Amino acid sequence: MCAVLRYLPVGDKALLVEFGNAISLEMNRKVHALDRAVSQAKLLGVEECVPTYRSLLVYYDPLETSYERLVFRLGDLGSRLEEFSTLVGKTNIEVPTIYGGEYGPDLEYVATYHNLGREEVVSHHSCPEYMVYMIGFIAGFPYLGEVVDELVTPRLKTPRLRVPAGSVGIAEKQTGIYPFESPSGWRIIGRTPISLFDPERRPLTLMQPGDTIKFRPIGEEEYRSLAESKHETL
Repeated sequence: MCAVLRYLPVGDKALLVEFGNAISLEMNRKVHALDRAVSQAKLLGVEECVPTYRSLLVYYDPLETSYERLVFRLGDLGSRLEEFSTLVGKTNIEVPTIYGGEYGPDLEYVATYHNLGREEVVSHHSCPEYMVYMIGFIAGFPYLGEVVDELVTPRLKTPRLRVPAGSVGIAEKQTGIYPFESPSGWRIIGRTPISLFDPERRPLTLMQPGDTIKFRPIGEEEYRSLAESKHETL
């Protein structure tokens, strides 16, 4: 799991550790391994790490450490990623999802685009286990991948001004879930009633980078029941 790392300064309080210029599961696992390694090592001055698809952004206090010193320490950890790969824990999360209709207005388009039946789209989307590559765009939004080749679908030519919270979408090889009502250029194929972000919860986001999730198809009755239960607990 040895990796060739590239270091880039980001202002005077952060640096970016790049693992490459491609998006892959193997590369993302290295990012998470370094993230966990930094957390365990408790490097002096490091305040926060933000993992992305292919890089790790490290925020630090320049009064406690220097860019050069931090690069040296990160290089040491990066050369021993195999030792830290077992530190990459994950939580398996089930996401109940209602597909199609008013909840997934683009499901029919995806089916037609790929010459598939509606149930085939649902099956192709809900059968795989997806890894949370990163959290971004808006608070709690999980970038998940990758969908099977049969579902790789281009984004909308004109983004919608808003999609409801819980909307499940596809964009090329990615799939994701909108924690809040938001603009979206993704193809919306379903919706989940679960809450992905809660300011009263610790951690704030339900899903963390490195977690795995699986979509579970549900009907409207269960969707409404779960949605009502969520509101009762707020």
